[in-house]
Amino acid sequence: MPNLQNHAVHTFTNKPWNLQQCCENYAQAGFGGVSIWRNVVAQDEGGVGLDEAVKIVKGSGLQVPAYVRGGFFPAGDPDKRQAAIDHNKKLLDEAAALGAGQVVLVVGAVPGMPLDEARKQVQDGIAACLPHARAAGVKLSIEPLHPMYAGDKSCINRMAEARQVCEALQDDHLGIALDVYHCWWDPDLEVEIRLAGEQGTLLGYHVCDWRLETRHMLTDRGLMGDGCIDIAGITQMVRATGFTGLAEVEVFSEQYWATDQTEYLKLIAQRCV
Repeated sequence: MPNLQNHAVHTFTNKPWNLQQCCENYAQAGFGGVSIWRNVVAQDEGGVGLDEAVKIVKGSGLQVPAYVRGGFFPAGDPDKRQAAIDHNKKLLDEAAALGAGQVVLVVGAVPGMPLDEARKQVQDGIAACLPHARAAGVKLSIEPLHPMYAGDKSCINRMAEARQVCEALQDDHLGIALDVYHCWWDPDLEVEIRLAGEQGTLLGYHVCDWRLETRHMLTDRGLMGDGCIDIAGITQMVRATGFTGLAEVEVFSEQYWATDQTEYLKLIAQRCV
């Protein structure tokens, strides 16, 4: 069995479970952490409420590398942009209460808005949130998303674009969350991972796999070993930077959600090599 103490699992990976079930099962299986999606916390999204979530997480003994997900900054309406900033500040406060090290940002995009304009609005939105992040003691991590999401989910699709925002804002509470699903194809990936290590901006590392015949753009990710990503090679690049954080298993899969989650977690543990 692998050493699971250096791995975390995202609650969305086991979507049928609530936060209590996730934490109990991850701890029992020997995982070191849980990355928490807001839907299992926020009562308006069907979660247990922040106070109960804090009790569950602290009682589990698990680390919380990340709270997911903030972002979605671009909008044509200035009031909507401000609402996004306010929402991200709220997420930072929730993350601090949960003991999360970072809020992961899926930065957003607007159909029809030029990507350069969307990226400018993202940078401005993050800049507006950084004083709150420093006060909360929680970092913000930009997660580049695969180009297939550039139309409506993320105008930042490569680590290079995330790096450019970090370099422009120069804040030690801002960095990058690398998800192999989104970045494995990038010919500059090794260079960008090295730069992130040198600049101290590599804050998160997410693992899963890319199915050769993907059946759905969002909910057909593979578990490690199901697809074609050189996860071992990318992990070696990440660890070579000195990154000591947990590798976070993040899989959106209708196929796996439909299975027995206890058995699925055993499979996840086997694949964490």
